[in-house]
Amino acid sequence: MTTTTVHLVRHGEVHNPERILYGRLPGYRLSERGERMAQCVAEHLAGNDVTLVRASPLLRAQQTAAPIAAAHGLDVSQDQRLIESENHFEGQRMGHGGAKLTDPRNWRWFANPLRPSWGEPYREQVSRVTTAMHAARAEAEGHEAVLVLHQLPIWLTRLSAEGRPLVHDPRRRECGLCSVTSFRFAGPHLAGVDYTEPAQELYAGAVDATGGRLT
Repeated sequence: MTTTTVHLVRHGEVHNPERILYGRLPGYRLSERGERMAQCVAEHLAGNDVTLVRASPLLRAQQTAAPIAAAHGLDVSQDQRLIESENHFEGQRMGHGGAKLTDPRNWRWFANPLRPSWGEPYREQVSRVTTAMHAARAEAEGHEAVLVLHQLPIWLTRLSAEGRPLVHDPRRRECGLCSVTSFRFAGPHLAGVDYTEPAQELYAGAVDATGGRLT
């Protein structure tokens, strides 16, 4: 049976001096460290049989995908299904100002963490990313495809694929900056999931999506 691998790559560190939850806001680019992270993952995948590179339409994902595609002489195509999850607090600083968790006006957004009530439902994220992943698998059949996107959609897709609950502690996500979550298929059937962090050496001092330091 034909084997195909689809790698879900998280983008690198983002330039975010305002420390806001940037979500789907346009224009948020990689930091200098993020650009180095992208080179790390490009080097990590350079020897692989990659025949397709696709990314979220957001700038940070496109910038991360560029060196990966270049290493294989490919172009980067866009897929709207790979976009960041929607979040009510996009554009605000989490824990501060309009996004302050202790503000009673915000409590309704946290009413149902199983959905979740503050943003795009978990199952909808899994559905769109899984559909994009299988489309890439079919196009790259017998080879490897790279999809560059965002932490939460990647993590939810992995949880779903492994039969684990989608509700989780965000602090326990195994999906670091420029990490590679690889889905191995035998024909159309999932055979296994692997995980690696090619840019781990650059994590010290890096910041997450809301500006908090990772270490």
